[in-house]
Amino acid sequence: MLRIGILGAARIAPAALISPAKTSPEVQVTAVAARDTAKAHEFAAKHDIPTVHDGYDELIADPSIDAVYNPLPNGLHGRWTMAALAAGKHVLCEKPFTANVVEAQAVADAAESSGLVVMEAFHYRYHPMVKRAVEIMRSGELGTIERIDAALAFPLPKFSDIRYNLSLAGGAQMDAGCYPVHLVRSLAGSEPEVMSAKAKLHKPNVDRAMQAELVFDGTYPANVSCSMWSSSLLRVSASVYGSAGLLSLTNPIAPQVWHRLTVVTDGHKRVERFDKRPTYAYQLDAFAAAVLRDEPTLTPPADSVANMAVIDKIYIAAGLKPRSPTE
Repeated sequence: MLRIGILGAARIAPAALISPAKTSPEVQVTAVAARDTAKAHEFAAKHDIPTVHDGYDELIADPSIDAVYNPLPNGLHGRWTMAALAAGKHVLCEKPFTANVVEAQAVADAAESSGLVVMEAFHYRYHPMVKRAVEIMRSGELGTIERIDAALAFPLPKFSDIRYNLSLAGGAQMDAGCYPVHLVRSLAGSEPEVMSAKAKLHKPNVDRAMQAELVFDGTYPANVSCSMWSSSLLRVSASVYGSAGLLSLTNPIAPQVWHRLTVVTDGHKRVERFDKRPTYAYQLDAFAAAVLRDEPTLTPPADSVANMAVIDKIYIAAGLKPRSPTE
């Protein structure tokens, strides 16, 4: 049995961990800690979590916990993942992995030397829909790949939200844009060069939207775009254009809500559907398998370092500074 403690009473925790853990025979959520102890007690009571710790340090020191789920603000991911590793705990860390690529490499090095599992929570990557899309890409059915597009846009007009807070490593490219970057990398199976990027700003150095042009293998482009507030209010999609056909993904990030995978080749259209089991349940299965049976994951630290490298380069290409860890 894998016993997990949660750092922070985050809004994402019930969907990302607590609910799927209730249906898993291998996982128990046993503890939580938050900056506000009263909030932690309220959260624990609501979600039937037996132990509340007075702080993050106390939680990661708990010998009854095997692993830590880290859904803290972006700028705190690296610090507390490192602290958990130092305490001998495996870590499931929310995306983006860290504030920047330098910090990501430091965490990856710590993970490798510790021998513990560190897995970035790109939950969508574990769903059969995306696994199938990668399979189609590798099959040659689409012919020579000519272009990939991916986008994630959602409206977040509450500008006091921490996702707009530069000191917490916020910005659209961090919170939304990390997904399309990761998706095109996963589909391509290689690392891109960043050719250009353009940001729309909420305030200095804080992007509310971003568009970037990448090139894979020096041959074909990829367009990645994201938004937390722009004229593109809601968009969750990806398309792969090949010399022999088109692969289209509708809602690859949360396919349990609704999805469509469409392939068009030789004038024939094929639609594939998948079960509505949550992406987070597949993700938790993978994390448990990695910890309990040493199985590989699809989002290990090396992949996280590569993703953060692209994010940093996009910020630089847009004339902005990469994010910094929260002090």
